[in-house]
Amino acid sequence: MRITGISTHVVGTPWRNLTYVQVHTDEGITGVGETRMLGRTDALTGYLREAEANHILGSDPFAAEDLVRRMKYGDYGRAGEIVMSGIAVVEMACWDIKGKALGVPVWQLLGGRVTDRVKAYANGWYTTERTPEAYHKAAQGVMARGYRALKIDPFGTGHFELDHEQTCYAVSLIEAVRDAIGPDAELMLEMHGRFSPATAVRLAREMAPFRPAWLEEPVPPENLKALAKVAAKVDVPVATGERIHDRTEFRELLESQAADILQPDVGHLGGIWETRKLAAAAETHYMLVAPHNVGGSVLTAASLQVGFCTPNFKILEHFNDFADAEIKKVVRGAPQVDPEDGCFHLSHAPGLGVELDVEAAAAFPQQQARFDLWAEGWETRRPKGAGGDTGRAGSGGGA
Repeated sequence: MRITGISTHVVGTPWRNLTYVQVHTDEGITGVGETRMLGRTDALTGYLREAEANHILGSDPFAAEDLVRRMKYGDYGRAGEIVMSGIAVVEMACWDIKGKALGVPVWQLLGGRVTDRVKAYANGWYTTERTPEAYHKAAQGVMARGYRALKIDPFGTGHFELDHEQTCYAVSLIEAVRDAIGPDAELMLEMHGRFSPATAVRLAREMAPFRPAWLEEPVPPENLKALAKVAAKVDVPVATGERIHDRTEFRELLESQAADILQPDVGHLGGIWETRKLAAAAETHYMLVAPHNVGGSVLTAASLQVGFCTPNFKILEHFNDFADAEIKKVVRGAPQVDPEDGCFHLSHAPGLGVELDVEAAAAFPQQQARFDLWAEGWETRRPKGAGGDTGRAGSGGGA
């Protein structure tokens, strides 16, 4: 079997563009992969056009390891977010092809299941007015859908510091959310790399009465010594890793033990097998894995393939029941959270178990998506200037 070409389809919303790649073969089997880019979608599709000619065409989709190696190192320049995301969407599609050809789900090819369910946590649910009352009501809505966990960044546009008034307001938001979800649900506290170590530690102590399940990206991700400083002074598990795009760059984080939970993005780290390799390394350091997942249903399905076969897999992020939930219709077989237990359940469908509906995707053309965490109202995910005139023609088609 050989790859005969790829096609790209960009599904756009005001705050995120989702790039789907179909990999076609000479035996008529097509696989699909997905990633989410912020402000770099055109760069990604441009890279994929070059990579198709230089590396992808004529490759054996069963030999995904070799294809990943050639895409990563064959151009000599150091691979960053764009290249690793391009590798990821093609690699996912190759696993999808392999599973379909063999008639088995991808998790079966990765060593077989260790669990039949993966717990989900909700994100993108607090796109409402930023008040305790509105957040209380929205959080109740999350629980009503069956979720047993959710995540929130209550810190507004905080950057390095957060004054007393803003701190008290953030505390009031978290107090309202904890009251809404009850004592047993998990509440993940997101900081988006906003703060200095001293501020992050102070805020973690302020939030301690509400028992956050983890403290995510308390400081900017570039300085691991700063992260270690926070980890040494807080009792809450520290989570990070979504902005690390190469498995080898996790090495210092593993060695430092500065985090308890790693959050690789399958769509940015080079795909399913790279993430599984990282999870195995994390297991030797007694760390859990909870992938970052701000993509659509294909990326969710790919992340779940890792989850079902990974002993130290904690939980999976899920946006698609809340923020622009209508995009779920572009994927047939989209994974769903079971309202009875708040989990994704094991699928035995071959490959990734999902199919891209190209016609449905065409209804969501690429947009000039923006997501600025330092802008007022960022949590609504409706950036200023976004509207019906932001759509871009020609977002689907060959790459």
